[in-house]
Amino acid sequence: MNYYLLIVCLSISISVNSQIKNHNMTTLKSLTPNIMVKSVNKTLDYYTHKLGFKIIDTNPEQGEYDWGYVMLDQVGLMFQEENSLKNEYKELESMTVGAALTLYIRVKNIHHYYNQISKKVTVVKPINKTFYGTHEFAIIDNNGINLTFSETP
Repeated sequence: MNYYLLIVCLSISISVNSQIKNHNMTTLKSLTPNIMVKSVNKTLDYYTHKLGFKIIDTNPEQGEYDWGYVMLDQVGLMFQEENSLKNEYKELESMTVGAALTLYIRVKNIHHYYNQISKKVTVVKPINKTFYGTHEFAIIDNNGINLTFSETP
């Protein structure tokens, strides 16, 4: 009787795993926030000069940007000018820039990164070890968005 139960469990497990590997299933590949900001130019300047990000793309290519995309290692962020984003998504018309958004970013060598940027940014939570074992610090960017950087030792 126990062998029969084991075979049934294995059969169910194989069936579920084959469904998960089915190429017709949707796969989420990445998440890149598109953040509403007052000035894309000032935001790109902040993220490149203070945090070390690189500009990947902008629209338009020069002048006053409506949109910009930056990356640092594997973290990408998009920024869109407030009126541009509200024109694109009418449901955002009542929203304000920086409204209760926290971005949680996992890093390697957090102490090095903290020492590199802490004098150039507004630190709201100095680097510390949390009760759940990570090392974290938090800053507020030029749009009032909280960025929490974390490393699990």
